[in-house]
Amino acid sequence: MTSDKPQHKKYMSFKELLIYSIGLFGLQMVIFYLNAYQVEFYSTTKRLTSAEVFAVPFLILAAKIVSAVFDPVIGNLIERTPDRGKGKLKPFILYSSLPLVAFTVMLFIDVPLNGAGLLAYIFIITTLWSMAMTMADVPSQAMSAVLTPDSDERTNLIGFSGTFRSVGQAAPYVVVPLVCLIVPGGAGIKGALSIGEYLWSALAIGIIGTAMLTLIYFFNKERVPYRAEKMTLKDMFGAIKSNKYLLLVMLSYFLGFARQGAMAIQVQTANAILGGQNLIIILGISTAAGTMISMALTPLLIKKFDERKVFIAMSVYGFVSSVAAFYAGTQTNFNLGALIPTLFLMGLQFGAVNIMPMVMVADSVDYYESKTGKRTEGVAYAVLSFSVKVTLALGAAVCLAAVFSDAVGYSATAEEYSFETKRGVYFSYTIIPGITSLLAAIPILFYDLTGKKKRDISATLEIMRAESEAKAKEALPETVSEENDG
Repeated sequence: MTSDKPQHKKYMSFKELLIYSIGLFGLQMVIFYLNAYQVEFYSTTKRLTSAEVFAVPFLILAAKIVSAVFDPVIGNLIERTPDRGKGKLKPFILYSSLPLVAFTVMLFIDVPLNGAGLLAYIFIITTLWSMAMTMADVPSQAMSAVLTPDSDERTNLIGFSGTFRSVGQAAPYVVVPLVCLIVPGGAGIKGALSIGEYLWSALAIGIIGTAMLTLIYFFNKERVPYRAEKMTLKDMFGAIKSNKYLLLVMLSYFLGFARQGAMAIQVQTANAILGGQNLIIILGISTAAGTMISMALTPLLIKKFDERKVFIAMSVYGFVSSVAAFYAGTQTNFNLGALIPTLFLMGLQFGAVNIMPMVMVADSVDYYESKTGKRTEGVAYAVLSFSVKVTLALGAAVCLAAVFSDAVGYSATAEEYSFETKRGVYFSYTIIPGITSLLAAIPILFYDLTGKKKRDISATLEIMRAESEAKAKEALPETVSEENDG
């Protein structure tokens, strides 16, 4: 007896899947080292007044908004790139490697500047770093749409690699304490980081993380066919405007801008509540453990329900779990026995946050191709990169500004903190992200690219690609004949 269930061809080996996931791990490790430690570093150097330190998160946000102009440029360059045997995405990953390491290190050098001069340095180098990050982030994310043409295999790919991405985001909280243990006279677990330890950590994370990322260039293969497209800016914005599903994902990101703002203030939260910057490892692992489980379960939940239902449910859960974590922490005077399990539960929401936008953007590329015959991974993932970059910076700016405000009273060099300061820091760590998690669900209420509609698009694309390939084969003999006649 034969089964009516369609058999899906496997395009990727496990080795290729693992290498792609390791590459994403490395990039996220670099990104979230800056996201978590940059402002604390400038607070530690004491080259800025408290008012200037308060301004740094907004300066970083401004730098990332300015650098976001580079996102559509990279997207356009990707779409124009002809296939010379390496694909249109992988070359950009290789080009980004050296600038990404260099600018990461430069942001953690204690330059002999103060006040306005140092703020200008921070703005310029952060802008350049963000441009290098875009050159790495856009193509590495877009790879998930071209490694396999099968939508089910792609969902599994995004789920598996998403777990590595999530672990990569928490990796600095393990690497930095290790660096402190290795460096002679280092901070250890409870001491405050020295200026040198920030720099050694930047070197280690920058070099190792970027080396992991470049593995994608050497070992992964772009399989979905495409034609190089010469797109003007008008064409690009037209492609974005006419892709309603891409716009919904983008709007969701902006409404949920502080969902991962907690990641930006984990150093401050560990310092204020647990008594040491390197005790961030407790907060990071507690949340990351829940995130990893959520990452593993999310592809299964998508198959049983669909992206829309799972995203909305996890967004509501994110709000509820964040409120519960805040209540448990403040009611027990931040006892570890209450913090660890509630942070674990709070982490369960992030599987949906990290995986489903990637799945939705990949599906939106298929949707646009089915309507126009053109694949626009470069444009779509430039939009995603822009959304992630700006919203991470905005979430970090809001949460860090709350922490360093006079109302909360946090300082990196304080010896101890009042309960009011701890409560203010923990409010920024839990409640602010929780509220925006709930807001992020609103646009997804209108997202219907699921179930039968998604399967029909996959079937349509399979026919379109087969017809295109057949036409190309038919044209080949005529070309050869004309060359022979000549």
